[in-house]
Amino acid sequence: MAKNPEQWSDLTARMFSGAAMVVVGLLGIWFGGHVFHVLVAIICGLMVWELVGMLRPGARHVQLQLGALTGAAVFLAIYLPVGFALPVLLAPALIGFGQLTDNRTIYMAFSVMILLSGFGMMQVRDDLGFGWMLWLVLVVVVTDVVGYFAGRAFGGPKFWPKVSPKKTWSGTGAGWIGAAVVGLLFSINTEVSLELIGISIAVSMASQMGDIAESGMKRRMGVKDSSNLIPGHGGLLDRFDGMLGASVFLLIIGQFIGFPPGLG
Repeated sequence: MAKNPEQWSDLTARMFSGAAMVVVGLLGIWFGGHVFHVLVAIICGLMVWELVGMLRPGARHVQLQLGALTGAAVFLAIYLPVGFALPVLLAPALIGFGQLTDNRTIYMAFSVMILLSGFGMMQVRDDLGFGWMLWLVLVVVVTDVVGYFAGRAFGGPKFWPKVSPKKTWSGTGAGWIGAAVVGLLFSINTEVSLELIGISIAVSMASQMGDIAESGMKRRMGVKDSSNLIPGHGGLLDRFDGMLGASVFLLIIGQFIGFPPGLG
């Protein structure tokens, strides 16, 4: 009985911080433009700040420098032609590689993913509008939420116990089904083809890959959360790991398949 107050206190913190993230995120997506660009740049900068904190603990000056550089690069890149945006986006990854003494490959891989993810999200909102940015967020969120509850309810074989001991195949598959439903609903209510269902499932898989990659990195570094920035939730990297995989995947495949599908 003595543990109950603590449990409820943690749940309250999670609910309030979760609600705050939803409100801020929706407002940013709704306003779009400079507001959304600033929000994404801040989030990306803080994620790199967390990343450096895990890979090189105690080097606060390096954390601040690379976090600020990342935020500035993401914000600037969206206003440049693609040919100039690419070197700006890659610069923080290479500069950080030179400043770290250990775990350089991990830093480079995750920092590039963070930078491209931020650029990809801003492109979706700028070029496709509020609705398609909302679709991307919903696919990631539904994958995570449905997967979590299905995994708890049905259990069964673990997906990758050495890296993420709580993830099950039932939860993983349920996440795909949830994403497919999101794709179906959007295809019914827009002019796009039913191919969106398959794309939604693929984006769901990419978001799960981002989640698994971050879990593996944290396990390697011996940390539970990327930071304690968000009460009850850990860090931004813990909350946006799925979005990293999903938005980078969409940024890449969108160049080849023509997205949204069926709109000419």
